Amino acid sequence: MDGRIFGLDIQLGFDVIFEAIAILIMFVLLSYLLFEPVRKILEDRKKKVAGQLDQAQKDQEEAARLRAEYEGKIKNIEKEADEILTQARKKALKREEEIVQEAKEEAARRIARADHEIELQKAKVQDQMKKEMVQVAVMMAGKIIAEKITEEEQDSLVDATLKEMGDQTWLQK
Repeated sequence: MDGRIFGLDIQLGFDVIFEAIAILIMFVLLSYLLFEPVRKILEDRKKKVAGQLDQAQKDQEEAARLRAEYEGKIKNIEKEADEILTQARKKALKREEEIVQEAKEEAARRIARADHEIELQKAKVQDQMKKEMVQVAVMMAGKIIAEKITEEEQDSLVDATLKEMGDQTWLQK
């Protein structure tokens, strides 16, 4: 030994070259057997994740579109509800006016009927009063006449009175 830590000789060079070739072959072989499937798995996983992200983006866009559509429908429903309520209020007011008008007409008819009945009652009472007055007058006249005049004078007096009074007296109210 010459005092060197390690000696460079040809055998060492061949061993280093042989080991480098063996490591290279092993690296290529292991790369083909191990790294390639792992790369393929990673690439497949990458594609799957990208596909899921694309699908998630599409789903999110679809959800946003549906949300906008539903919000539009909700606004339309609110407008329709407002229109229905407005129409119902108008119909209720119109019906209220009709009911009030019908009530006024019915009240007017009842008042007119009551006025007519009152007039009829007044006429009836006036007729009864006239009849009673005539009866009282006849009775009084009968007593006075019976005491003072004869039957012939009495008949002529009644005829004269009836001619004076005429039909107009009985028709007055």
